[in-house]
Amino acid sequence: MGACSASIPTPDGERLARLGPPPGRRRRRRRRPLGAPAAPSALSPAGHLPGKKRTNSGTTLVRNCTRLQPNVDTRQKQLTAWCSLVLSYCRLNKLYTMTVAEAQESPLFNNRKLQRKLPLESILVVLEELRKKGNLEWLDKNKSSFLVLWRRLEEWSKLIYQWVSKNGLTNSVFTLYELSNGDDTENEEFHGLEESLLLRALQTLQQEHKAEIITLDDGRGVKFF
Repeated sequence: MGACSASIPTPDGERLARLGPPPGRRRRRRRRPLGAPAAPSALSPAGHLPGKKRTNSGTTLVRNCTRLQPNVDTRQKQLTAWCSLVLSYCRLNKLYTMTVAEAQESPLFNNRKLQRKLPLESILVVLEELRKKGNLEWLDKNKSSFLVLWRRLEEWSKLIYQWVSKNGLTNSVFTLYELSNGDDTENEEFHGLEESLLLRALQTLQQEHKAEIITLDDGRGVKFF
């Protein structure tokens, strides 16, 4: 079975991966120096694992398979690669919640150009692997929607408190909206963080006595220490 290619869209609509050179331009083939080892084949005998290839522009092209392999070692390597791909995709697009149906039709698992997709049963195996790693939580009993933790709660809380300390904002009070959507945090990675995740990250800081979640007239807020 051949390997297919899937490109990851960036938040501004551009693509991380290019499937070929622009029209009218021919791609140059770089000659291998004498005595240098040949590059590994994209269709490796190890089960066509998802891999990465650097293009001349420094962007990444990701090659994906259309099924998981039965061999235990190969399958685990595939799952590790798929989990990394899912987390990278969600991080680049700032995705926190998805349904299984949305994931199934997303560029993550469905390459429409090559008409290749990962079967639903394999997608569920990948999502379950993410759950085992602590990077995913199911949002319903039917496992039809999920929360992606491409950063864990302790990482979010650390980022938030680093921003507070760096800007001398201890003893300051913020609404949750100001933290996640305010102009002051526009350049921070936690900008746009879903309120449920933000609240849980702040609860972590509260347990560490670095913050206190309070009730304000217009909703919840937090005071940092």
